[in-house]
Amino acid sequence: MTDKKIHLPVLPREVIDWLRPHAKGIYVDGTLGLGGHTELILQNSGTDGRVFGFEWDAQAAQLAAERLAGFGERFHLIPASYAEMLAQCQAQGAEQIDGILLDLGVSSLQFDSPERGFSFQSDAPLDMRMNRSQPITAAELINRLSQDELADVFYNYGEERQARRIARFIVEARLVQPVNTTRQLAEIVRQAIPFKYQPKKIHPATLVFQALRIAVNRELDNLAKVLAEAPSLLTPGGRICIITFHSLEDRMVKQAFAKNASLHVLTKKPVLPSEEEIYANPRSRSAKLRVAEKL
Repeated sequence: MTDKKIHLPVLPREVIDWLRPHAKGIYVDGTLGLGGHTELILQNSGTDGRVFGFEWDAQAAQLAAERLAGFGERFHLIPASYAEMLAQCQAQGAEQIDGILLDLGVSSLQFDSPERGFSFQSDAPLDMRMNRSQPITAAELINRLSQDELADVFYNYGEERQARRIARFIVEARLVQPVNTTRQLAEIVRQAIPFKYQPKKIHPATLVFQALRIAVNRELDNLAKVLAEAPSLLTPGGRICIITFHSLEDRMVKQAFAKNASLHVLTKKPVLPSEEEIYANPRSRSAKLRVAEKL
């Protein structure tokens, strides 16, 4: 990893302040990525704190393992989705956890690799799979789902108000030729949204790409599962910290924390990045951190 920009962890100081890692503590980083947050947790948990890092992207997992090799057995890589946290931790004999972290943003490695198809900044196959062993790609959804199903994906996962019009344009376009690349899709969406309704600060296809990524990777299903199961792993006083990047996830986290009788919500309002962090790492601008503690 030669480019430092690709592994800047979001809200680093805030995560450590709220998670409160300590010596002999056992922690779970459910979204290991390139290992930035895990490295901070290990550095701030004495010489014997441990972290179980979940990462289902094989490329990211390998790079993180290389980065964290110096911590030896204090770091344990689990090549699985955070949705499997409860079962995987129990299998490892780690049934009492002192802290859990989830950073639900797309990894910079994924976003900055054109061939992964997460971005419309360059032309690439419509893939969007975080775990490339998964069978369903974004292209398959775009070319297989009905017009109504596509509209539901764009509206429910992207909160895109032009969802039905965009879905109709896609169905008409794929009758001529399959929609298999990021540039194809971005251009169809741009043409579908009337100019007066196009957002001023983001690309017109931003919400459609977000929605497709969520659908391909079953992100909201996975989040719902971990919100239901993960708190049972926490030891009394243990904390769960979750960083979200859009309103759908933030709402789910806020409501799940409030409804869980075993949790005490510590952040009535989400913790936001400082102006200094946003300047240094513009991708942090949408980040929101919520924290709850096990009673």
